Amino acid sequence: MSERVYKTMSRAGASSLVLGIILMVTGITAGIMMVVNGARLLNRKSDIII
Repeated sequence: MSERVYKTMSRAGASSLVLGIILMVTGITAGIMMVVNGARLLNRKSDIII
């Protein structure tokens, strides 16, 4: 019985760790993309104003 609990906890811990890393990388990537797109919009603003 205790072996099952140990294996279940090991799998849950490993999956939580992997999911956390994936979410962190996704968040950092999304933030960088938003900064780059915002800078582009501000840079091209003068093309729109007549």
